[in-house]
Amino acid sequence: MTPRRFLPLFVALLLVAAAGCSTSREATQPNPAPPPSDTEASETGAPETEEAPPADTEAPAPREEPGGPPAEPAAPNEREDAERENGTAAGPVPTDWQHLSAGAGGYPGIATERAYDWLGDRAPQDTVVVAVLDGGVDPDHEDLDGVLWTNAGEVPGNGEDDNGNGYVDDTHGWNFLGNASGENVEHDTFEVTRLYVELRDPYEGANPDTLTAAERETYRRYQRIKADFQKQKQQYEQRYDQVQQIARFVEQARPLLVQQAARLVSGLLERTDTADLATLAEDLQKAEEQLRTRAEYNFNPDYNPRPIVGDDYSDATERIYGNADVQGPDAGHGTGVASLIAAERDNDLGIRGVAGAVRIMPVRAVPGGDERDKDVANAIRYATNNGADIINMSFGKAYSPRKEVVDAAVRHAEDEGVLMVHAAGNDGADVDTTDSYPSAHYADGSGAADNWIEVGASTAEGDSLLAAPFSNYGGERVDLFAPGASMQVARPGDAYGRAQGTSFAAPVVSGVAALVMAYYPSLSAEQVKEAILSSATSRAGQMVKRPGRPSGGSGGGERVRFGTLSRTGGVANAYAALRAAERMAE
Repeated sequence: MTPRRFLPLFVALLLVAAAGCSTSREATQPNPAPPPSDTEASETGAPETEEAPPADTEAPAPREEPGGPPAEPAAPNEREDAERENGTAAGPVPTDWQHLSAGAGGYPGIATERAYDWLGDRAPQDTVVVAVLDGGVDPDHEDLDGVLWTNAGEVPGNGEDDNGNGYVDDTHGWNFLGNASGENVEHDTFEVTRLYVELRDPYEGANPDTLTAAERETYRRYQRIKADFQKQKQQYEQRYDQVQQIARFVEQARPLLVQQAARLVSGLLERTDTADLATLAEDLQKAEEQLRTRAEYNFNPDYNPRPIVGDDYSDATERIYGNADVQGPDAGHGTGVASLIAAERDNDLGIRGVAGAVRIMPVRAVPGGDERDKDVANAIRYATNNGADIINMSFGKAYSPRKEVVDAAVRHAEDEGVLMVHAAGNDGADVDTTDSYPSAHYADGSGAADNWIEVGASTAEGDSLLAAPFSNYGGERVDLFAPGASMQVARPGDAYGRAQGTSFAAPVVSGVAALVMAYYPSLSAEQVKEAILSSATSRAGQMVKRPGRPSGGSGGGERVRFGTLSRTGGVANAYAALRAAERMAE
């Protein structure tokens, strides 16, 4: 391969690093790339993308930690793969742009500061608990340690279940991805890999003519899953090979920045919008690590980390397992999500979250790969049973083999008046016609959860680029959009960095919901949802580029009315939501 051919190839490869559900999850991206041309398996995150997300219908790419080494998203999840896609405004974007509004700074944010100006000296009437179901949260972060939920009935570190909820020493939350000895799952496979392995032995090489009608249907399902698995696995293997070739070229070129090599590298940097060769090499290293993770873990049929947890995975009703480590081995994604909701607003450090009177309850259920339905269901139940008012879910995937188990947990949360906020995913896909889980719609066809908000990601650009090119959308299944591109978030270890993905749009809406609940505690979760949706800043008639890639089947880049991309055709607005809530409360 000649050096000249590396230019377009590198651009294509960075799509992987940019992906962020599963989802599916998200990562720092100083040099964003356009959305991937194909759906990646989880980011969904998200999550992120896995993931997702696949959104898990997102075929997410690994999520990276802001300011640190790449971390597998959620999603990843498929959802996460897309979380680092392009969608930021030209030139520097304010680190707090999501709090601004068109009339104050010229950015299409959610008018948080205007909301607090309107509240004036009024004190919140309640403290709201927001559960962050994710890959972990750094409990010692300077911007989060003061807002961490504490289980008042639990004595820290005494090895006892003091409050009788079944979970030992769950002082600040719970981790469904570990065991009592303190070991934790970091990476996991994608759901498509798990399904392929499950069906491979009984159906590979089977003769359809000898099968029963029910078995033939499962056989056909196996063929579809096998084809999906092989296609995605091959795509990642090809990208891994390509990025390795580019990395070798960059290493060879670094000491030879003279004459032709200098011109070539200069063109490479310009085409990829990269500051210097060192940054390019670093980005390539991250991409290589993410792709290696895909090969070694996510798409590896022989990899199974579940024995670490030690549960009976076949028993979907089992609920007591895990440990109290709410941080886990990779808390990059969850820390960023939590910070957008409730980073301390008055400590003169880092960033400011949307809501002030909040406590963050970390519940770890999303590994570097696709989350498992059993863990998601148990995480929702744990959050609900331990006092969460809102559950933020920035992950997703494309397959959900035990959706009925998740649905039962969602019904339980709804019965208890809990509001659930979910990231739509980062495939640039229409979720009205593309499978994406978890979802508000029940598998048995009995309807959908009312206390559920599905969130797409908007950008700081506004105008025709208002909808982030990576964001999933849907005129029926996405409720509204919220800032989710070029977001400044907290990173583990008192660090901060930029990230993007629907995984970061969802917590913005969770923050708005928490703000409303804190000042109007008499409103039900369904009323809070109505206040947020009915007051979203309408952009329904605005012509925007539809998310996705022009070459994709969804027709990405085509101009459509923003109102066709969600139920409301609007972007969340904290100030207007408070005003709407006040009218409801009166």
